[in-house]
Amino acid sequence: MTASVRGEEPRLDLLVAGHTNIDRFLLVDALPEPDRTVPLRSERSALGGPAATLARVAARAGVRAGLISRVGPDFPEAFLAELRRDGVNLAGLERVPDTRSPACYIIEDGRGHQVTLIHQGPMGAADDAVIPEELLGSAHWLHLGTGDPEYLLELKEAARARGTRVAVDPAQEIHYLWSRPLLRRLLDGAELFFGNASEIERAKKLLGLKRVEELLERVPLVVRTEGSDGATAFTRAGTVHVPARRVRGAHQATGAGDAFRGGFYAAFFGGAPLEGALEAGASSAAAWMVAGSPRRGRERTPRP
Repeated sequence: MTASVRGEEPRLDLLVAGHTNIDRFLLVDALPEPDRTVPLRSERSALGGPAATLARVAARAGVRAGLISRVGPDFPEAFLAELRRDGVNLAGLERVPDTRSPACYIIEDGRGHQVTLIHQGPMGAADDAVIPEELLGSAHWLHLGTGDPEYLLELKEAARARGTRVAVDPAQEIHYLWSRPLLRRLLDGAELFFGNASEIERAKKLLGLKRVEELLERVPLVVRTEGSDGATAFTRAGTVHVPARRVRGAHQATGAGDAFRGGFYAAFFGGAPLEGALEAGASSAAAWMVAGSPRRGRERTPRP
């Protein structure tokens, strides 16, 4: 049985289900070749995870956002305080006894290249997870991100049974956790599918499709983020594309896609047309890359 971080449960615009991580950034001069060693220049820890980043960016933009996620007893209270200060409802955040919190180890070379390792923690095997049915019924939308596919599918069905609309965004886990049958179940009844270019290609391959537009037979809106090429929305009425924002002085790529989604939702819920929502997402991603989290974590340089 798990214990939850409880709070008030007002009517929400958006619930985001997925990872809340401890991100550990490791800076090196160059990523190592296999069987080679490189010096570690600095390291820092910060609040991360796709769900947490999306929820806090959306909340800072005025969306009534909540989080459904699972962490361990080791999760820093300071990170929970950050989420609360950003306005994120934590009624759906569980502390799972006898586990380690999800953690990402992000090795960066300072020139935009990185390698990421993840410890899934209690998000990786969530067969004992609580399904917060009342909370799901309090939200207009549920955004399903990363984590145990069966757990996410349970959340989806519980949300839809209560009239909550569903967006899906399996992210990089579509490459190694989602099979064809599971992906079909995920898309069934969903109204919005997010992915970057490689993730959309993986979805096509899993489903045996040749064109992105064929995904629209399963879900009416597909939003594809394309890095420096911008973002494209595919609908049954046509396609909308916006260019990326030019970014100078960017120092954080991790989380930019999640920041895009947070900005997109803020505009989308505010009644903006699809092009305007894409533009808001692009602006939010660019701002994140320059500023990142307003509380970026403590940096430490290893002793020689």
